[in-house]
Amino acid sequence: MDSGEQLEFLARLLAALLLGGLVGLQREYRGHEAGIRTSALVCAGAAVFGEISLQFNEDARIAAAVVQGIGFIGAGLIFQQGTGFQGVTSAATIWVLAGIGLLTALDLWLVAVLFTAAVILLLELAPVSDWVFEAGRRRRSGHLGKRPDAPSARGGGNNEG
Repeated sequence: MDSGEQLEFLARLLAALLLGGLVGLQREYRGHEAGIRTSALVCAGAAVFGEISLQFNEDARIAAAVVQGIGFIGAGLIFQQGTGFQGVTSAATIWVLAGIGLLTALDLWLVAVLFTAAVILLLELAPVSDWVFEAGRRRRSGHLGKRPDAPSARGGGNNEG
C-alpha cells in the first residue's frame, strides 16, 4: 500500500469517526447510551475491519464477522426492566453504526452520509412517535382531551376532597 492509498484509507477512517460521532452526538444530547465516543469508535472500528477485508480480498467473511461481533455488543446493551426491555434502540444504533463504517470502507461516501442523516432523523423522531402512540392510547381508553385534574376525572364536579 503506497502513501496515496494510505491517505485514502485514513480519510475513510476519519469519515467513519465523524459520521459515527454525529450519530453519537444525537444520542448523547438526548441522554441515551452509546454517545459520541462509543458511536465514533464502533463506526471507525467497522471501517478498519472493512478496509482489512478489502486488502486481503475477504470481503464477505470479515464484514459478516463485524456484524456478528456488533450484534454481541448490542445484546449487552439490552436489559430487562419490569415487563419491558431497555437499550433496544441503542443496540440497533450500534449495529447501524457498524454498517455506516463498512460503507465508508467500501468508499460509498454518498450512501454513508445520506444514511447517517437518515439515522439521525429517525432517532430525532422518537419523541414524535412517543407522542403519537400516547395519543392513540388515550383515544382507545376514552381519555382523549381529558386532563387528569379535570373535575370529571376526580369523580364529579364537587370539590369535596
